Formats: sequence, structure tokens, C-alpha cells
Amino acid sequence: MNHSRIVLLLMLIAWSGTTLAQTQQPGASYNNADFKLTSAKAVYQSDLDMVVMSMQVSGQAGRTTPKPVGGTQGAPVLAYVFPTTLKAQDVGFSPTEGIVALALTSHPDMDDTPLWDENNDGNFDNDGIVWHPHWVVLQEDKRVPGGLSVKAFRRDDKAVVLPKTAPGVPLYFDSPGYGVVTAGQTIRVAIPAYRINHRSDFRFDAVTCYLQMHHPAHGEAGAHHETADKPMLGVYAVYGVLSGSLSLPYTVEKK
Repeated sequence: MNHSRIVLLLMLIAWSGTTLAQTQQPGASYNNADFKLTSAKAVYQSDLDMVVMSMQVSGQAGRTTPKPVGGTQGAPVLAYVFPTTLKAQDVGFSPTEGIVALALTSHPDMDDTPLWDENNDGNFDNDGIVWHPHWVVLQEDKRVPGGLSVKAFRRDDKAVVLPKTAPGVPLYFDSPGYGVVTAGQTIRVAIPAYRINHRSDFRFDAVTCYLQMHHPAHGEAGAHHETADKPMLGVYAVYGVLSGSLSLPYTVEKK
């Protein structure tokens, strides 16, 4: 494991045990049993050639969703996140440093899955609140309380490659359209193996957290610059880390 990844892991661990319960902390009002992790699992189902990943909580998985703020600036995002040892190119990005994670998210102020109609009402632009997946690459970011953000890049960087399902923002961020199901204490996502380079040997962990969107003000440096006020999509609160040490100790079961 390289040094930058160790730094990221240690920062996330530290923030998972800080004063996130304080009401003034962004996202603190959502810190309830619906995000209190009890277990997680990943199973490769050979008959379907698919990896099914799941998290269990002490409350009801997916019941709590963010309250809209009426726009994308400061828009809240709640997430059940699987940090993994997968490489960026395994999920369709060009090679880059950072933690490749699958985030199951809800955010009512924006719809970032233009190819998918999750609520099946014929409108592809109104279902951001429905729990859905994103592949992201996380990096260290001291501009936000959670210490992490989704990695950004310059729009004119021709070396960056994104999956065809990416929604067109200058982030290592994809909207793969996998099926997400919530039932009782469990949230699940089903991933066709070919969509992750037929990898079933990766390790993972489980994290619950709160993120926010930020658009640079006029004259402010772009979101890809370290001099910008805030990242475009940053982690503001970590509710739980299943392993306690974010050591990514869990492996994919074979079935």
C-alpha cells in the first residue's frame, strides 16, 4: 500500500471518531441508526458472473435521505461507501492515484445519472433522491472537515479517460447504473463482473458518510485547483467505518 493511500486511510479513521455528533457539524443531523454499520459482505455469484455487495445497519438502510436545499450549491449527499483495492482502470477510468470506491448515494437537489430513470416515471432528470451507485476516486483534501474529496481534474486534460456512463463533470466520477436495493437493515448493489475487469479478488471496507457539492464562485479558481475554496464534492462527516481501522480487511466470497 503506497504512502498516499495510508495517509488517506488514517485521515478517514481519525474523522470517524471525532465530534461529528455536534449539531454544528455539517451532516450531523443525519447521523442516526440508519447509518450505524453492523456488517458488510461481497459475494461473487458465479452462475450470474456478478458481484453483490451489501451493508447492514442497526436501523433501516436507505430510510434517511437528505433534505433538499433547492440547488446544487451546498447540495447534501448521503452515502454508503465501499472503499476497495480496485485500480482506477478496473472500473473504466484512466490510471490515477487514490482510493477507488463504490458509493451508494441519495441527493434530491441534482440528478447525475442522465442515462438512467431510477424511479421509472419517464423523466430521466428527477430521481437523484433514489439510492443509486457511483464509482469515485477519493483523495486527501484538507479543505473539508472529512479530509477527503472526489478527485477532480482540468476539463482540458486530454489524458483523463472516463467511462461512457460518466455524467460529464470534471471528476473521477461515474454513474454505472447498477441495481441498488434496500430491504430492512440491508442495502445491496449488484455489479456485473465484466464491469470491474472480472475482478473478484479485491478487498474492501464499509463506510457511511455525508458529502456536499460546491461550485466555485465567479473569479474563484476551478474546483480542480488546490487554491479553490472547497472541492466540488467533498466529505464533510464520517458516520462509521466498519473495520474501525479502515484496513480494507474484507474479501469477496465465492459462491
